[in-house]
Amino acid sequence: MATTTFKGQPVKIYGEFIQVGAAAPDFELVKTDLSSFSLKELNGKNVVLNIFPSLDTSVCATSVRKFNQLAADLADTVVLAISKDLPFAHTRFCSTEGIENVIPLSDFRFSDFDENYGVRMADGPLAGLLARAVVIIGKNGKVVYTELVPEITQEPDYDKAIAALK
Repeated sequence: MATTTFKGQPVKIYGEFIQVGAAAPDFELVKTDLSSFSLKELNGKNVVLNIFPSLDTSVCATSVRKFNQLAADLADTVVLAISKDLPFAHTRFCSTEGIENVIPLSDFRFSDFDENYGVRMADGPLAGLLARAVVIIGKNGKVVYTELVPEITQEPDYDKAIAALK
């Protein structure tokens, strides 16, 4: 079982955090129009999974804004912003913030995404939500980079994530 922290307190994560070299498991999440979205729709592209607890926190909002800026310059790369926020919250946030270069996706319906990627918090005040993480999947469908951010209240390492795409 992986762990992270929230305000310095240990938080357990269900399962094992996905590892570099693993085949990225397909998933089905919900787009802002309430339709389903599957990872297999992006075969042959680099995919950045920006995973976070909730858009209603400043660090999560910042990570979506930052990846939105970075995605504009990344050829053959799609950035997915994934949380358990309802699709309506994703719509509100993205329209208010002018987010156009990422695909916001909700894991609010039962899926195996959080378990297959090892990102659902098992305890602590945010139990049930997704831990802050970045997973990059190469064009061949294999995981090429991972970061389970060690402290939920901190941003991911954008430079390392982008370097993994080059």
